[in-house]
Amino acid sequence: MAEKQSMNKPYFRFMTVHDIPHVMEVENAAFTVPWSEDAFYNELLNNHFAKYIVAVDEERIVGYCGVWLIVDEAHITNVAVHPDYQGKKIGKQLMQEIIEISKHLSAVRMTLEVRVSNHAAQRLYQSFGFEIQGVRKQYYSDNKEDAYIMWVNLS
Repeated sequence: MAEKQSMNKPYFRFMTVHDIPHVMEVENAAFTVPWSEDAFYNELLNNHFAKYIVAVDEERIVGYCGVWLIVDEAHITNVAVHPDYQGKKIGKQLMQEIIEISKHLSAVRMTLEVRVSNHAAQRLYQSFGFEIQGVRKQYYSDNKEDAYIMWVNLS
């Protein structure tokens, strides 16, 4: 994982429970139906499949990414960057970090779901080799939007 860098360059580290209030700022700003604090506590304390990282810029958490590692597959749970920091390639860096962590932990394939309307995220994922392999009908609870299921081979 990237070490702490100079100003204006985010660094990445594993998320801790102490980060959750700051992660919630990103979560609430980034999503119309955000996860609850309890969901993050559960992920960090009770889900032994889960790994989460944060992006930190000048001591502020500006993004995060989570993955579930099950046998040799990695499932991205969420990728979020605070709107004030979007367009600065932080989402791409989060993806690079979580892919490397997943490979290090023996994942050979990775999957995620993405809104069919979220073309920017789809382009980001495609830049890492993800391809649409299916659709989850009415996946998102806020508006019943479909999700594309995307996969990439990591090996």
